[in-house]
Amino acid sequence: MTGVLALLLAAAALTGHTLVNAGRWLRRPADRPAQVTETVAVLLPLRDEAQRVAPCLGALLAQRGVPRLRVVVLDDGSTDGTAEVVRALAGDDPRVTLLAGAAPPPGWLGKPHACWQLATRADPAATVLVFVDADVVLTPHAVAAAVTELRAARVALLSPYPRILVATVADRLVQPLLQWLWLTFLPLRAMERSARPSLAAAGGQFMVLDRAGYERAGGHAAVADRILEDIELARAVKRAGGRIALADGSRLATCRMYADWAQLRDGYSKSLWASFGHPGAAAAVLALLLLLYTAPPLVALGALAAGTPAVAAAALATYLLGVAGRVVTGRATGGRWWPDALAHPVSVAVLGWLTLRSYHLRKRRRLTWRGRPVS
Repeated sequence: MTGVLALLLAAAALTGHTLVNAGRWLRRPADRPAQVTETVAVLLPLRDEAQRVAPCLGALLAQRGVPRLRVVVLDDGSTDGTAEVVRALAGDDPRVTLLAGAAPPPGWLGKPHACWQLATRADPAATVLVFVDADVVLTPHAVAAAVTELRAARVALLSPYPRILVATVADRLVQPLLQWLWLTFLPLRAMERSARPSLAAAGGQFMVLDRAGYERAGGHAAVADRILEDIELARAVKRAGGRIALADGSRLATCRMYADWAQLRDGYSKSLWASFGHPGAAAAVLALLLLLYTAPPLVALGALAAGTPAVAAAALATYLLGVAGRVVTGRATGGRWWPDALAHPVSVAVLGWLTLRSYHLRKRRRLTWRGRPVS
């Protein structure tokens, strides 16, 4: 009984932290901000994105409130006609520049190298750099809102997290964990105030940077070989004396990250090992997550079968607190939460399996993404 009560108290504290983060500390940019007077460069790296670049680029060209907008697109060695699709969409729009990317040199991974080429070739007059992935679709005032929040927060890097679109069962099990993990375990206000690089988070799908702060941090050259280049860039900004912030971007952008289970599985497998670092640390964190969120419903069923209703009630309450954390996260970030939150124990178990797979493939040097090795 003592162990179950300890789990109950821990789950209650973490769900309480989720509630405070989501209700008090999470930044929410205004839907319709004032017009931005700065020159803003939106940077779009593409590699074999012919099938989904149209909604993304179309939304960028429809941005309002940023009269001095520049869109720089880099075709990173695509073989599916991505560049032709971009040319057809952009037409003669003078705001758009299409670049042909070079292959990453030794010591560089593909995504950081593509972003570095974009940043170094953006309009020198641009004081703000906005990195957007091809699977992101922005609302018409998204760039203006994000730049306004960047300046209001007085930070060098702002990461407005898009609303993650889910369609398959795998999506619904795994994707909501992205926001749940940082709302539950990351103290947002402390992250903004602290200079510690280890206390950092960011999402590369939609990331807004003060250009001077980006350059002081060394830009993507400082994270050339990092698979989690977004988080590592946030840490580099902190090391250079800049501040960072997360924001709820669910009203500004949507993102459908993976089309099917195979893409989702491989996408997470390529990077989860880097999220945890040493395998020992990963084992400790996964054990804690499984104890807190996957074990309680099993313990409740076992306790009922054993005729110990008090233990069953405590375990059930622990399970429901985990579900409540998912509900709070979904409601705060525009995500789907019902009835998916009821499967939270399964979600955590799938995350554990994906993490083990990530370490397994990395050990055998079999991790790849978009046809390139990542380890």
